[in-house]
Amino acid sequence: MSLTPSTMLPLGTPAPDFSLPDLRGHLISPKDFRNRPGMLLIFMCNHCPYVIHLRSALAQLAREYMPKGITILGINANDVDNYPEDSPAKMAGEAKAAGYIFPYLYDETQAVARAYHAACTPDFFLFDAAGKLVYRGQFDDSRPGNGRPVTGKDLRAALEAVLHGQPVAAEQFPSMGCNIKWKRGNEPAGKG
Repeated sequence: MSLTPSTMLPLGTPAPDFSLPDLRGHLISPKDFRNRPGMLLIFMCNHCPYVIHLRSALAQLAREYMPKGITILGINANDVDNYPEDSPAKMAGEAKAAGYIFPYLYDETQAVARAYHAACTPDFFLFDAAGKLVYRGQFDDSRPGNGRPVTGKDLRAALEAVLHGQPVAAEQFPSMGCNIKWKRGNEPAGKG
């Protein structure tokens, strides 16, 4: 497993709009969730060991924070031609098995991942009610094999701040995981 860090998109960046299909083919857009206290985007996939490490914690996080008004969207942007385990059909099975209650979207063209400068799975982006980026970084400091418990403390602190209208701590640490599996010719500059 090679580690790829998130790009740490500048705080205050407005959320790029998009429209992506969910697992039933319905198009989902951030505009569908206006007037919410916050929106969390998780760039993820089915097979990444770093996502698998957080799998049950991601499902639990959604059960806790979606009822409080936080929009949570999972986005898979991996190249399914070369990584068929991340295909939409397999996404449906994974969402059910993992207990994900959030929409799990498929970014076939990878345009959304590029717009957000997503680099790894998992990669977290939290936006406030005004649609400005307030957190990008790690779930917590647990990684497969490092023995640290999965708590979500970093992301949870940011979510709580957003819910209570408080500023999110400026010190944020990059998420780490597998690189997004880019289609040939679609790689961001310097990636491959």
